[in-house]
Amino acid sequence: MSRLLCALFLSLFALQAGAASLTATVDRARLSEGESLDLILESDDVTVFGKPDLAPLEPLFEVVSTRQENRLATFNGKTQATTRWIVTLLPRQSGYVVIPPLKLGDASSQAITLQILKGNGSAANGKLAPIFIDASLDQESVYVQAQALLTLRIYHSVSLYPDSISLTQLSIADARVEQLGEPRTYEKALNGVRHGVIEVRYAIFPQKSGELSIPAQLFSATPVERSSSDDYNPFGPRPGRLTRVKSPVIPLTVKAKPASYPSDAPWLPARAISLSEAWNPEPDKLQVGDSVTRSILLRAEGLSSAQLPPLPQSQSEGLRRYPDQPLLNNENNERGLFGSREEREALVANRSGRISLPAVELVWWNTAADRLERTSLPARTLEVASNPALEAEAPVDSPAPLPSADAPPLWPWQLACALLAGTTLLGFGLWWRARRQPAILPTAQTGPSPRTLLDDLKRACLANDSQATRQALDAWARQQPETLADMAARFVPLSEALDELNGALYSESGQYWQGEGLWKAIRSLPAAETPSGQQEPSPLPPLYPR
Repeated sequence: MSRLLCALFLSLFALQAGAASLTATVDRARLSEGESLDLILESDDVTVFGKPDLAPLEPLFEVVSTRQENRLATFNGKTQATTRWIVTLLPRQSGYVVIPPLKLGDASSQAITLQILKGNGSAANGKLAPIFIDASLDQESVYVQAQALLTLRIYHSVSLYPDSISLTQLSIADARVEQLGEPRTYEKALNGVRHGVIEVRYAIFPQKSGELSIPAQLFSATPVERSSSDDYNPFGPRPGRLTRVKSPVIPLTVKAKPASYPSDAPWLPARAISLSEAWNPEPDKLQVGDSVTRSILLRAEGLSSAQLPPLPQSQSEGLRRYPDQPLLNNENNERGLFGSREEREALVANRSGRISLPAVELVWWNTAADRLERTSLPARTLEVASNPALEAEAPVDSPAPLPSADAPPLWPWQLACALLAGTTLLGFGLWWRARRQPAILPTAQTGPSPRTLLDDLKRACLANDSQATRQALDAWARQQPETLADMAARFVPLSEALDELNGALYSESGQYWQGEGLWKAIRSLPAAETPSGQQEPSPLPPLYPR
């Protein structure tokens, strides 16, 4: 037994070690000579301590700084811990430079190729200002409501007071603007002089076709100029003058929606769109009355979550749907904004057999390839088994149980049957004798009266308690001349109120259910139509006394 446990422990440790990975990414793969970049190393193995070996970087890069981050991410109910190392590198040469694989324990990262551009020397004959600003767009023309990336870079060869730095807020009348993350800082050498760089990126979504002008941005800062006198007071007034620089005005051509795009589909211009689904639990053993949650995730590159439309809804016979509120989320990276929309719904099967879920299709315009695209989830068939707990009656052809050898004797039952037969004959004789006498008043019923059950149902509805209402409704319906399904079939308000009650029982929004509508439907229920001919009057009191 000890050898078996040891082998099992070693196999689990080997599987865990094999599953560990070390991934490497960079914030940009194309940069200018003298410009720094961030190398991001990420590991999902929480059992490894220390940090990656950065010695292989020394021949080609100068390691400026290193910092570590620990993150916890949750998706689809699962939590994953990751560790990130952000290494700021300064390339030592131009051309194509390869970041070699780095090791962390037994894990190794992949190699990354960088392109380091030589300086063009355009400012070699002139002296650069201590502070200047540069603005650029990733493309000269975009489709309406598509993403255009604006990058502002503020260069400064002098130190700046951090609390004096300010940049005007970018605002465009005919476009929606979103800033992509916080400003990023790094260093770059220009004409042999090292400059600090403050980089700010925006995602611009034009709302009207035609010519659009990106307005100039104003940057203000106070350079640090230390006094050479001996009586310098760090708490006194700061030396230096406030400096302001403006970015250039940039034109942008906005193209209209193509004529070939379907008129009945929402306009979605994006670089990439994906659809994925998840089930909780998996619907492989579904029975009648069971509830499963289906989540569909729509993810678009180059669109915000506010631009993503609701997914097409398709009804499937045999399933009841109880949707939740959609979850919207935005992320950004060096390629811009990534918007996502997650829609969840609870599905309850109300019949057995095969139930088909149709395909989910989305039409969109690929701005990278400039063509119409269609992305879809394939159709799916659910196999629903019958639920014995919900069967109304037991099968009539079920065999009777055979008496066992240890069964109790039969003479007590035979004696009881004889006494019952005797009392029955005696009662029949007394009835025969008193058949001309006035009728005997009916005996009082043993169970709760219909009036009591109706009062219980009223209290549960007005208390907005969905569970108690369901129990009181079933008890009241058992004493009615027709089933609850028959009453709902002939009275539409009652059917709608029952659907709302079922939705509250099977979804997460049950605490917000209001029972007043169900009580009004019960009060307004018309009496069932009676067959022609006279019927004996019922000894029970009327269901709805006036």
